[in-house]
Amino acid sequence: MGSEGSEAAANPMPEWDLAAEKELVAAEKSYLAKRKKRFQIDPASASGSPSHCPKARRLPAWTSLSPAHRSGDHNALAPTHAIPNSRNGVWNLAPHVRPVNLKVRHQSFNFGGHIVYSRTVPEVEQSARELLQKIKGMEKNMEPVSLGFDIEWKPAFGRGETQNKAAVMQICMDSTHCYVMHIIHTGIPPILKSLLEDTFIYQGVCVANDATKIWRDYNVRVECLQDLSVLANLKLGGAPRNWSLSSLTETLTCKELEKPKKIRLGNWQTNILSQAQLQYAATDAYVSWYLYQVLRSFSNTKAETNSSENMNNAES
Repeated sequence: MGSEGSEAAANPMPEWDLAAEKELVAAEKSYLAKRKKRFQIDPASASGSPSHCPKARRLPAWTSLSPAHRSGDHNALAPTHAIPNSRNGVWNLAPHVRPVNLKVRHQSFNFGGHIVYSRTVPEVEQSARELLQKIKGMEKNMEPVSLGFDIEWKPAFGRGETQNKAAVMQICMDSTHCYVMHIIHTGIPPILKSLLEDTFIYQGVCVANDATKIWRDYNVRVECLQDLSVLANLKLGGAPRNWSLSSLTETLTCKELEKPKKIRLGNWQTNILSQAQLQYAATDAYVSWYLYQVLRSFSNTKAETNSSENMNNAES
């Protein structure tokens, strides 16, 4: 302590500058007055509307909390507007914020192979011959034959207007080629008719409706059909669903099958199909073929469930 006293005597504390202190106090008072004025709301005009908020940082109306929420009384919660707390100027958060439903956008599912477009009778006949040759090659190698199938037609929008004939037929049997035939201009030549009426399996969602339309419009039967919606319910199990091609695609591939109305409801009887129409048509047939390959690799869920139940009943 002696040393500390000697050091204090050698280095006395400087006297406090009273003028500087007054200047600091005045600056602090000025700052507090401006801050109070900034967040002050006139009680006579404060109607709770966001328009009466002070010109500070603005936040959406859902970001406010009632005084009850700030006090912890959750039984007395009530929505309030986004105004700052007059005591501390803190923005409040609303208790009634609704979650936003956001649809996750998946990668688009598209056919990436070669589109064989036929719009004359010789071209349609050539496409049918190529398909038959590929089918014979697969049968020779003991490979299963499956054909993705779909049709398009120009919609009739007028009340009582007769439905237009099927204009486009798409057939796909692998990931390399898809055949798009503009049958509104060519009809269905005998070789294509023979292909459709053979025992090859044509896949699609609600494919029976397409087959019925081909029968009504061209008097040609598409004999062997596999509805992918029925197959999906058999393979996936659970409560039966009326699958659409889009929903089944998203479920099995986590990709989106886009169906733009401008194309889907467009003029399929046009003289020459656009590139967008060709891509749309080819993708529909390809995805039907592809989804069948996926589903056929699954075990039969319902059959396994029934078999398990039968075994349990036998054991009991």
